[in-house]
Order: sequence, then structure tokens, then C-alpha cells
Amino acid sequence: MTLHSQINSSESSGRLYVVATPIGNLGDITNRAQQVLSDVDWVAAEDTRHSKQLLTALGIKQTLISLHEHNEQARAEQLLQKLQAGEQGALISDAGTPLINDPGYHLVKLLRQHDIAVVPVPGVSAVITALSCAGLPTDRFSYEGFLPAKNSKRLQSLQTLENESRTMVFYESPHRLVDSLKSFLEAFGPDREAFIGRELTKKYEHFLSGNFEEIIGYFADNPDKVRGEFVLIVAGKNVTNETEADTFVDIDKMIEVLLKQQLPVKQISEIVSELTAKKKKSIYQRVLQLKEQ
Repeated sequence: MTLHSQINSSESSGRLYVVATPIGNLGDITNRAQQVLSDVDWVAAEDTRHSKQLLTALGIKQTLISLHEHNEQARAEQLLQKLQAGEQGALISDAGTPLINDPGYHLVKLLRQHDIAVVPVPGVSAVITALSCAGLPTDRFSYEGFLPAKNSKRLQSLQTLENESRTMVFYESPHRLVDSLKSFLEAFGPDREAFIGRELTKKYEHFLSGNFEEIIGYFADNPDKVRGEFVLIVAGKNVTNETEADTFVDIDKMIEVLLKQQLPVKQISEIVSELTAKKKKSIYQRVLQLKEQ
């Protein structure tokens, strides 16, 4: 690996500005972002039709160049040549901060390898916007983006996160939302706290919090709300000083004995919870795990 050092200065030429744009409310655009988008030689955009509407609404006439997941690697070389020739450009995504689940990684990496200045122009991010009002711990969080589309792969991905102690942030589309919530329920159990931000900063902004069973029930009763863009935030696993093995070593033996008696899961969890003073919800999940083994 080769060390690259970049000190940005207003005098340097051949610069790419990575510009955050609103995720809904046009009023969230910053003065600096507007100025940069007006002054650069061109703007690279994920969807030029969408971005033209944004720039028109801001009163900006600008040359747009498409840069999306299907042409990024080839387009990056072209933009590098423009910047090496002294042009200044900006990179925007359809909404929010570029590169956060959007194209731009290959371009920025290539420019840094060639010592072209890459300048962030910060602003809105759906991840941070949702975290700021979710009411879940934000001192440590993990951004997971979109989950796999297929149910089996989605469940497998979630199962690898079952013991994650940090708050987790996901994006989801409306046509997969309910199936994804069912996968969360299967992977994390009925009691994990979750938060959904829908249509953030837009006219029909909507927040929903509860456990997965409650949230699934809400959307079953309100199918008209399964539309728009979703940010899903899930509480991390509550970790105690005891190791999982220490916590469950004796409990497992109790559960196994009661399972042999073919008692219902709910009854077993009630009995073991009363005998051990452990929370019934965690015992319930452990009974289900052992029953499936």
C-alpha cells in the first residue's frame, strides 16, 4: 500500500466535490452545496433525469454526466482525465450522501490513487437522520445497508448478526419490507426492539417503533403504509457480564428434561423462568433453539 497525503486548498485545481443532497425536503440543501453545484464544470449523477429535476428546483443549470453501478468503472477513467486537465466536478447521488449504498467508491478510490483532491461537502444522510430520532443507543452502531433479496440468503445474513451488540441500521424497499420483517422475527425473536423511519423528511414522514410482531401486525392492518423508502433500525443484543455458556449451562438441562415431557414451549419457559429468575422472554427463545436441535 502506498501512502497518499491530501491537503485541500482553494487554490488547487482538478477537484471532485462529493456533495450531499436532500433526501426529501428541499430545504435541507446547504448553502455550500448549492454554491459548489453552481460553480463546478460538471456534475456526475446516479440518475441524470432525477438530478436534473433537483438542480432545476434549485435554479441551477449544469452539465450532468451519468455515473451509476453499471458504468462507474469505465466512467471513472473519463472523469479522471477531466480532473487531471484541471476541471472541477461534483458527485451526487439520487438523495443523501454519495457512496453510502450509492455509486462512487471506484471513482473516489481511483482519484485518490492519482492524487486528485476529493472534497466532502457534508449534509443529509438517511442513516444519521433515522438514528437521531429512533430512541435507540447511538454511541455504537453498525450500518448494514440492503439485505439480500432471497429469503434464504436474507435469513442467513441476519443470523450472523444475531449476537451483534451494536444498534444496526438497514435500508429496505416497500416490496420486500414485510418479508424482511418476518426474517428479522425469525432471526432475532419476538422481543427485539426495532424502529422504522418511512419517507424521512418528506410530506408523509412516518415513524414506527415496537417489537417485530407488533410492527408486522401494524403493516398487516395498514397495507397502504407499505410504500415509500424505509430505514429500519434494530436494537443490538443485550450483553451481560456472564458468558452465554455460563448463563444457559444449567438452564439447558432443565429445558431438555421438560422437552422430553413434551410440554408446550410457553409452559416450559414459564417454569424455567420462575426457577432461575431469568427473563421469560430470553428463556422462551432458548427453548425454541433447543427444540429445533
